[in-house]
Amino acid sequence: MERVLGKKQSIQNEDWLKAGERIEELVSREELDEKVRLTVEEIKQMTDGKRAAYAWSAGKDSLVLGEICRMSGITDCMMGVCNLEYPAFMKWVDKHKPKELEIINTGQDLEWLSKHPSMLFPQDSATAAKWFSIVQHRAQAKYYKVRELDLILLGRRRADGNYCGRRSNIYTDGKGVTRYSPLAAWSHEEILAYIHYHNVRMPPIYKWKKGYLCGTHPWAARQWTGSVENGWREVYEIDESIVREAAKVIDSAADFLKAL
Repeated sequence: MERVLGKKQSIQNEDWLKAGERIEELVSREELDEKVRLTVEEIKQMTDGKRAAYAWSAGKDSLVLGEICRMSGITDCMMGVCNLEYPAFMKWVDKHKPKELEIINTGQDLEWLSKHPSMLFPQDSATAAKWFSIVQHRAQAKYYKVRELDLILLGRRRADGNYCGRRSNIYTDGKGVTRYSPLAAWSHEEILAYIHYHNVRMPPIYKWKKGYLCGTHPWAARQWTGSVENGWREVYEIDESIVREAAKVIDSAADFLKAL
């Protein structure tokens, strides 16, 4: 296997696309199959006798995670969303979601966003992390408690700079939720290879501007825009109806539309 992609935050979107175009040169089918076999084996060992489910976001990592979990006998899954999702993305989710998926809506909407302006288009990693905390993590904790799980599997990978636990890619947070990341050691190239060799269908986000850099996210949590104005511009290019609706309650959206 050849690695050409570094840390996610330092990779340009074009680099992802170029790597995808030559993925068979970078990762052979045999190498990928062996990686999958070992990961399935590990998941079966880690979840044996435990109540487990996986978190699904429709992002590239969770799409791979979902298929590998199913190979390992784990089919229950959940997804955390809010009321600030891209309509085209949610339409795709509705069409392609696993049949066992439970969607948990944590409720953030335009009114909430108008009262938390600092959360709009995060310009630093700390603010971006807050979005994961109030949507994904909160939804995971709720699902975990209601289902009385022993652990929940995530698509987190160290190549993205994510914390996956110090040992065995597993950790328990302060709320008693045990998270296990079986793809922790997977490279970007291996994820792309799985998607390629298994013809995994991808949501529209990856065809949008900076799709691989931004990944799946509520539109208000869109990162690396450089400014709020640029954030509105990028969202407008994806779906102008989002900006027009936001302009009814958020001044910066209204100002953007006036300047068009």
